[in-house]
Amino acid sequence: MCILLLVIAMTGIPAVSQAELAKKLHGPCAVVYPSDAAVEWDCRTLRPKESLETLFGEYWIDVARFNRIDRRHARAGISIKVPRRIEDAANFQPLPLFYPTAEQDEQFILVDLSEQFLGAYEYGALRFSLPIASGNGHDSTPTGEFRLAAAHRRHRSSLFMVEGTDRPYPMNYALRFHINREGVSYWIHGRDLPGYPASHGCIGLYDEPMQKEQYGFPKDPELNDAKRLFEWALGREVEDEKLIQLPQGPRVHIIGLVPGRPKP
Repeated sequence: MCILLLVIAMTGIPAVSQAELAKKLHGPCAVVYPSDAAVEWDCRTLRPKESLETLFGEYWIDVARFNRIDRRHARAGISIKVPRRIEDAANFQPLPLFYPTAEQDEQFILVDLSEQFLGAYEYGALRFSLPIASGNGHDSTPTGEFRLAAAHRRHRSSLFMVEGTDRPYPMNYALRFHINREGVSYWIHGRDLPGYPASHGCIGLYDEPMQKEQYGFPKDPELNDAKRLFEWALGREVEDEKLIQLPQGPRVHIIGLVPGRPKP
């Protein structure tokens, strides 16, 4: 979640708190994606002491990815989508394996808001894909054609804080792709993934090391999609914490509409 207002970086918790939104949505089961039709699944409400790891073992990452949710939000009372065949979760891919528009690009990023997924392409072929949390509908993620123009490994919000603290919300491994006419900047960066669109317009990726640092959970971080995309886009590991300009960064196409809720 983030916004850079008047060229000042910002990110944070939506106007309606994540806790309030979670109560309304009750988890990923309340969100409809086009790819839902391709996988048979049942809705299951997590019980006390249940977790993705205890329920799905070595496949927990596949199920988390299918639900676009992180472990911190997959808690008791939240309803998640459980594929009837676990193989469907392991093989789940809502983005095209080949994207003709990117055929001439060494690196290209496709973001499909309707699927809440991001794809990293090399000469049109999908290299890897990642679940996201985009704009929450009230604060929308812009659609269209963009280009990565800046990178910042240790970005921070200047407006929003970590829930219940006075610490600026981290935006680790941030990649800026757009500044609008009002001076609002949009980034791809690490954040919480609650299982539904929840940002102020930026595009969030898994960052479990940040969650452990800020919330003390999970104890053993494994997922850091933000770092993976950051280092892929820059072609290297980055230790410098200064803003890095990208004069010819990868093109970014953002398509689709934010997913809605199931029809009654």
